[in-house]
Amino acid sequence: MTDERRTISVSDAMAMAKVALERVQVRVVGEVSECTVKPGYKAVYFTLRDEGAAMPCLMWRDAYASCGAELRAGQLVEVGGTFTAYPPKGRMQFLVRSLALAGEGALRMQVAALARQLEREGLMRPDRKRPLPPFPQRIGLVTSPRGKAVHDVIRTLRRRYPYAELCIAGVRVEGDAAPAAIVSGLETLYRHGGIDVIILGRGGGSYEDLMPFNAEEVARAVVASPVPVVTGIGHEPDTTIADMVSDLRASTPTAAAEAVAPSTEEIEGRLRSQARLLARALRHTIRDGEHRVRALAQRHVLRDVSGVLAVPAQRLDAARADLLRAGPRLIEEAGERMARSQDGMRRAAAHVLPRHGSALALARERLLDEGERFTKSFERQVALEAARLEDLSPLGILSRGYAVCYDETGERIVRDAGSVGPGTRVGVRLARGSLGCLVEEIRTEE
Repeated sequence: MTDERRTISVSDAMAMAKVALERVQVRVVGEVSECTVKPGYKAVYFTLRDEGAAMPCLMWRDAYASCGAELRAGQLVEVGGTFTAYPPKGRMQFLVRSLALAGEGALRMQVAALARQLEREGLMRPDRKRPLPPFPQRIGLVTSPRGKAVHDVIRTLRRRYPYAELCIAGVRVEGDAAPAAIVSGLETLYRHGGIDVIILGRGGGSYEDLMPFNAEEVARAVVASPVPVVTGIGHEPDTTIADMVSDLRASTPTAAAEAVAPSTEEIEGRLRSQARLLARALRHTIRDGEHRVRALAQRHVLRDVSGVLAVPAQRLDAARADLLRAGPRLIEEAGERMARSQDGMRRAAAHVLPRHGSALALARERLLDEGERFTKSFERQVALEAARLEDLSPLGILSRGYAVCYDETGERIVRDAGSVGPGTRVGVRLARGSLGCLVEEIRTEE
């Protein structure tokens, strides 16, 4: 019987199909339309679609956990693996061995990984972010000079706060060279501009257009700024990394300008309110002072000053009279006491000086004897130490006919004849002077 007429069982047929399918290894790109990721399941099930077909997929749980992606409906993914069949149900599936987000999904995955890294470093902590200055004098703007954002910021500042000076750093905000240009613009402003606050912004665009604001170098430049940075990136559904690390995130460049610049009308209204409060407080203080002055003026002691000063004036007159009476007598008594003291000092000096003078002369003689004895002992000790130093001096050894040999650098002493070779220049130090020698022969002694 030929192979065409040979019959097999359904199980054998599905086994043959399974073996044939598993030989096909491909990489497929498609959109996730259905996804089942449940705890406790050994595998993840999802379906990939395009305009003309759908493909059921199976991925084991450990392989899915190691790929680092989170499947959601609507994502564009790239999978690699083999086709297989499930004989009990008669179904064909694609066994996924590798999975990665494709297109915008891959970009979002990269941005999320960088955001997690910067968050671990503490760059997104709320306590790191600084308050904005209430009345900035110079405002910096980093954006495209040809975009809509620059006109929105200028128009908003002219309307709300025309007193501030606006310094614009025109840079590229799209493309591969944009991150470096944005960093350069930020550094130019906060290093050389004397800026109080910086706006970093651009108009709307796709997620790919916003990738320069997700660059790590841009995020670190925002954090390194010594002045607050406000981001105004016109793409409300998404938050860039620059937004996360900035001191304040605004939804658009216009909103960023409104955040950094107080409204003139608000300032005038606040000043009018403060002026009313000050005037009210001043009137109250004046009325209170007038009341206290009138109350004091009604007191008798202030209305008749003579009654207050009469008693002190009488006491002063009495004290003056007592002083005039006692003055001559006190001066005479003080003169007598001084004269008696002077006579007593003269008599005491006549007895004390002769007795102490002889003691001082004796002490002087003893001091001279002790000084001479100490000096001679010190001189003997110095002479002995000098003799010892002379015995140990290298110059003394050289004076007895010895010499010191140095290598050609003059820094190292040659102690072994085997350490130099014929033709080597050496220096020889004598007791008087030195010699420059050329080694012709080497003799070593065992």
